[in-house]
Amino acid sequence: MNFTEFKEKFRELPLISGRSVVTAAAGDRQIIRNQLARWGKNGHIIQLKRGVYMLNKNDRKLHPSRFFLANQLLWPSYVSLESALGYYGLIPEAVADVTSVTTKKTSRFNNPIGRFVYQRVKPDAFRGYRSYKDEAGLDCLIAEPEKAVADFLYLNGRRFKTKAKDVFRESYRFQNTERLSQRKILSFVSFFENSRLDAAAREFCEFIKEEKA
Repeated sequence: MNFTEFKEKFRELPLISGRSVVTAAAGDRQIIRNQLARWGKNGHIIQLKRGVYMLNKNDRKLHPSRFFLANQLLWPSYVSLESALGYYGLIPEAVADVTSVTTKKTSRFNNPIGRFVYQRVKPDAFRGYRSYKDEAGLDCLIAEPEKAVADFLYLNGRRFKTKAKDVFRESYRFQNTERLSQRKILSFVSFFENSRLDAAAREFCEFIKEEKA
């Protein structure tokens, strides 16, 4: 399979697996792997992680968002933490990494599209996310605003042991907190069954009240 044939066959897919290329080419696996490596060096394709590729920007028809890619690079996962907080306008800073939670081990992938970071939560706490379509019409999973807060508090617990409200206000500059449901935050936090997290969540709810006042 030459690159023109490869491009025509896969250009309408957001991602390309090495396995699907081997099946389509019906050739020697090592030869195909060498071909993929050569196309990567030439800039024809982008390797997102081992065995997962996408066509370069000019040759692909679909242009998936980084949130879609984050969901696909490690499954199951959903976008949460700083990325989701930024998406909802709850923190002002642009977030360079795409941050997600997963039930698998903590992982990260670096590729030409960016850095994708995954932190682990237990299966009982893997909930509170929703689906939406990105600019390419592809389904993405992202935490609800209150679950993004709960995940953030859980995975950054050591930062909130003292003067938590000052950390919320000054270090992370939380904003637009009036949009959040305190009831939902506490409900999502309960799935972690963590007393220190419960305390941090109550502090955050007090912070919301103070910000409203």
